[in-house]
Amino acid sequence: MHSVKLRKVGSSNVLTVPSNIKPRETEFDVFYGRNGAIVYTPKTINPFTDKKFIQTHKGKLQTGLIKTELSKDEF
Repeated sequence: MHSVKLRKVGSSNVLTVPSNIKPRETEFDVFYGRNGAIVYTPKTINPFTDKKFIQTHKGKLQTGLIKTELSKDEF
């Protein structure tokens, strides 16, 4: 495990990524985790708010219910 120190660059705080860690992404969401952990996760697209996804899939989603029956032992 590697340790890094928080640095001040202009008005931002910076954590350096150690050279042995090769990130596949370039943009991350960040949040506080448990016990003061700072957690970075790759930024992902939310399909419910992404205009391109919505436009591509518009009208392709089924809005009706599928008719089915439950057996007595399934409920």
